Amino acid sequence: MTKKRKHQEDFQKVKLKVGKKKPKLENATDTTFKTKAIQIPEQLKEDGVLPTQNRKLNIKDLLSQMHHYSPGVKHNALLGLKDLLSQYPFVIDAHLSNIISEMAAVFTDKDSGVRGAAVHLLQFLASKIKAEQIAPFFPLVSAHLSSAMTHISEGIQEDSLKVLDVLLEAYPTLLTDRSSILLKNFVELISHQQLSKRLKSREKLSWMLSVNPNRRVTSQQWRLNVLTRLKKFLQAVVDGSSETEDEGLQEQKDSLHSVRNPICISWKAHANNEEHIQLFENGGLRPKINSSFRLRSLTSVMDSAEKGLSSAENLKGFIEIIIPLLIECWIEASPAQSAPILGNLLESESQQLMQQVLSIIHLLWKLTKRHDETYKMELWLRVNYLVDFKHHFMRHFPYSLQETVKHRKKDSCKGNKYCMTSSNSVDRLLLNLTLCDIMVSLASTSTLQTDSGWLDMIRKFVTDTLQDGSKLNSKQVNRLLGVTWRLMQIQQNKVATEPLIKAVYTLYQQRNLLFPVRTLLLKFFSRVYQKEDLRTQRIRSRSKVLSRWLAGLPQQLALLGLRNPELSNQLIDIIHSAASRSNKELLQSLQATAARIYDPLEGTLVLLPAEAQRRLVQLVYFLPGLPASLLACLSRCCIMGRMSSELAATLIGILHMRSSFAGWKCQVQDNSVNDVDYFSFLFSTLIGFSREELTSLQGIRGKPHISQTQLSPVRLYLTDLDQFLHHWAVTEMICHSLSTIPSQSQCFDILQTGICKYLVGLVVIPDSTAGSVLCAINKLLDQACILSENLHKFLASCCYSLLYFLLTLDKEDAEHVQKRDMLWGSCISALALLPRLLRLMLQSLQVSRICREELPIVAQLLRLLMQHGQLRSHMITNEFLVQQIIKDIMTLKSGEVQEQWLTDLHYCFNIYLASHPQGPGPVNAVY
Repeated sequence: MTKKRKHQEDFQKVKLKVGKKKPKLENATDTTFKTKAIQIPEQLKEDGVLPTQNRKLNIKDLLSQMHHYSPGVKHNALLGLKDLLSQYPFVIDAHLSNIISEMAAVFTDKDSGVRGAAVHLLQFLASKIKAEQIAPFFPLVSAHLSSAMTHISEGIQEDSLKVLDVLLEAYPTLLTDRSSILLKNFVELISHQQLSKRLKSREKLSWMLSVNPNRRVTSQQWRLNVLTRLKKFLQAVVDGSSETEDEGLQEQKDSLHSVRNPICISWKAHANNEEHIQLFENGGLRPKINSSFRLRSLTSVMDSAEKGLSSAENLKGFIEIIIPLLIECWIEASPAQSAPILGNLLESESQQLMQQVLSIIHLLWKLTKRHDETYKMELWLRVNYLVDFKHHFMRHFPYSLQETVKHRKKDSCKGNKYCMTSSNSVDRLLLNLTLCDIMVSLASTSTLQTDSGWLDMIRKFVTDTLQDGSKLNSKQVNRLLGVTWRLMQIQQNKVATEPLIKAVYTLYQQRNLLFPVRTLLLKFFSRVYQKEDLRTQRIRSRSKVLSRWLAGLPQQLALLGLRNPELSNQLIDIIHSAASRSNKELLQSLQATAARIYDPLEGTLVLLPAEAQRRLVQLVYFLPGLPASLLACLSRCCIMGRMSSELAATLIGILHMRSSFAGWKCQVQDNSVNDVDYFSFLFSTLIGFSREELTSLQGIRGKPHISQTQLSPVRLYLTDLDQFLHHWAVTEMICHSLSTIPSQSQCFDILQTGICKYLVGLVVIPDSTAGSVLCAINKLLDQACILSENLHKFLASCCYSLLYFLLTLDKEDAEHVQKRDMLWGSCISALALLPRLLRLMLQSLQVSRICREELPIVAQLLRLLMQHGQLRSHMITNEFLVQQIIKDIMTLKSGEVQEQWLTDLHYCFNIYLASHPQGPGPVNAVY
C-alpha cells in the first residue's frame, strides 16, 4: 500500500469537471495577434494603366509567357510582344533589359517557329534601339548568338545566321568587338578538328571540312551561306578599323592624292605681324617628330584574346586555320581537270562560293596591312601560301561563268548546253579581279623574275579588260585600277607601264561613264602623274598617254559646265596641280581654252559654285599669256556680279602681280600682260558697264530709274543695291591697284583720257560709275596732275547730280539710302581736293533756270557745303558766287512769305561766310 500511494503522489491526475474550462498550462504559448490593413493605391493603379495589345496582355504577361513549355504560347507571346511594342514604342525603354534577355534566350529554342518569331522581333527592335542603348546588354546577346552557332541542332545553326545578319546590319561595331569568339564559331560551322596523333602530341590543331547529311541544303550551299556571313563580318572589322581606307586604288599607303586639309592663311594678318606662319613637314599634314620612342596603343594593354584581329598574333593564327579550309572549298568548287576546253567555266553556285573564298582572303590581306610590320607580314604570307595559290587559283585563270539554258528554238548555241550570258560577266570579272588583287599583293620588284609567268597572265587579263569596251561599275573599276597600280609599282620601266596607262586611257575615253567611275579614273591618272613628277629630271621620262590626258582636261572642263559640279571640282584640282608644276602640255591647252572657261555669260567660271570659282581664279596666275580678249572677259566677270566681290578683288590682285607694275625684283614672263591691255582692264572694270550697256542707257527716261535735275546735263541711272555694292567693292580694289603704279601722273593722264573719251558727252551715267570715277580721281590726284577743262566740267556735273540725288532721296527708300555715305564721301573729297571743281559747280547753279520746287534743294545744298569743315575755306573763297546765288533765290521768292529753309540759308551765310573779314560784306547788304 505504501508504494502505490507514493506513485500516486508523483503523478497526480487532475480531474476536470463538466462545464468548467481547461486550465492553461504554465508553458503554453500565446498565439493571439492583431492585424492592420496597408494601403498601396499607387502600386495597384500601375497594373491597371500598363498598355496592352489586342489580346489584353501587357508587357509583364507577355514576358512571363516566354518561359512557357508550349511552343505555341511562346510563339504567340513573341508576336504579341512585337505588336505591343509597335503600338507603344515607349515601353521599349522602360523594359529594355527584360525584353532583350527573354528574346535572346529563345535563339536556341527547339521549335523553328519560335526562333523565326524571335528573329522578326530582333529585326523590329534593331530599327528602334540605338547602339548606345543596347551596348550594356550586347554581351548577353552575343553569348546567346555564340551558343546558337555552336548548337548541336542543324536548324538552330541555320537560324543563328539570320540573327547574325540582323546584328551585322544594325550593330556591326558591337559585334566585331567580340571577334575572337565569333571567328572560332564560324570555323566550327563548316569544319571540325582532326583527331590524329598531332592532337595527342599537342601540336597545332588541324581542321578539316565537315559534311552533315542531315542538313536541308547541300554541304556546298551550307558553306556558301557561312562564308557569306564571314565575309560580311570581316568587312565590318575592316570598316571599323582605325585606319579606314577604301578598296583597290585608295588602299595603297603611299598615295599621293590623299585628301588633305589645307591651312587657311590670312596674308593681311601676317603682313601686320598679327599672326605667325607655322611650317610643317610632310605637306602640312602633321608635325614630324624625330624620336626613337613610340607611344604604346591602348589595344596593347588588353589581353590578346580581347584584341581580336587587331593583334598580329591572333590574325596569323586565324589565317593559319581558315586559309586551308578556304582552299578545300575552292578545290571542291573549281572546274574539273578532265575538261581542258571548258576547264575555266563555272556553274553559278560554284562561282559564288569561289567569290566568297577570294573575298575573305582579300579582306584578311587588307587586315595584314593595318599592322606596323607590314613587310614582314607580306613576306610571311608569300612564304606560306604563294605555292598553294599558284597551284589552285591560277591553274584555270581567267574564269568564266556558265549558265544552263533550256533551248526552245534552234540558236547559235545548239550542240552545247553551256552558253555565256552578258548578265553574268559582271560576276566573272569581280571574281578574276579579286584573284588578281590577292596575287599581285604577294609580288614585289625583287621577286619579278620568279613571278613573271603568272604576272604576265594577270597583266594580259587587265589590259584586255580595260580595252574591250564593256561597261564597268565603280567597284570593278576600283579593283581593276588597284591591280594596275600594283603592277606598275612592281615593274616601273616605261616599256611595262605605258601599255597599262594606254589601256586605262582607252577606258577613260568611253562616253557616258558613270560619275564614280570617272572619278576613280581621274584619281588614278592624277596619282600616276604626281608619281612621275617626283622623279628627278635626269631619269624622268614623260608618258605620251599621260601628256595627252593632261592636255584634254581643260577642254573637258569647258564642255562640262554646270552638269556635274563635283566632277568639275576634281578636274580643277588636277589642272591646278599640273599648272603649278609648269606642265607644258597642260598650260598650252589651258591657254587655248581660257576664253571658253572664263566667258562672262556661259563660261565655267560663272556657272560653278564659289569654291570652284576661287580655284579657277587662281589658275589665271599660271596662264602663259593674258591677251586683250581674255582680259576683256575677266573684266566682265568682275563687274557682272556672278562671282563675289572678294573673288573679283582676288582676280584683280592676281592680274596686278602678273603685270609689269608688281615690283618684282626678278624679270617676269615676257608679254604676259601688256601694259595697254592692263590699263584697259582696270578702266573697264572701274566703269562697271560696257560701251553697249552705256549706249542702251541713254534712251531711258523718267523715274524710278533716272534721277535728273535742270541744273546739270548729267542724269543718273539708279542701279540696284546689290549691283552698286559689288561695283563699289571692286572699285576699291581697282583704286588700290592704280595707286601702286609708280608714275602716278602718267596713270592719272591715262585715266583722264579714258574718261574724256568714253564718258564725257553721255547724258545718262550710272550712279555707281559716277561715284567710282570720283573715287579714282581722289585716289590718284596729286600736285603734278593737271585736269582738262572738259574733265572739270564733267566731274562738276557728276558731283551736283549725285548731291541732288542724295538730297532728294526718300528716307523710306531703304535700297538707295545705303548708298548715301559712299557717294557723299566721294563728292565731298573731290570738291575738297579740287577747288576749281567746287567753283564750276557753284557757277552751274543758275537758279533762274529751275522750277520753284528745286529751290529748297539748292538752298539745302549750299547750307551743307558751308557747314562742312573741309569745304569752308573754299566756300569763303567763292563767297561772291554764293552770295549771288542767294540773291537770285531771294529775287525769285520776293513778295512771298519767307519760308523756313530760306531763313536757315540766310542764317548759315551770316554765320559761316558773312562774318569772315575778307568777305564782301554781310548778306543783309544784298537784300
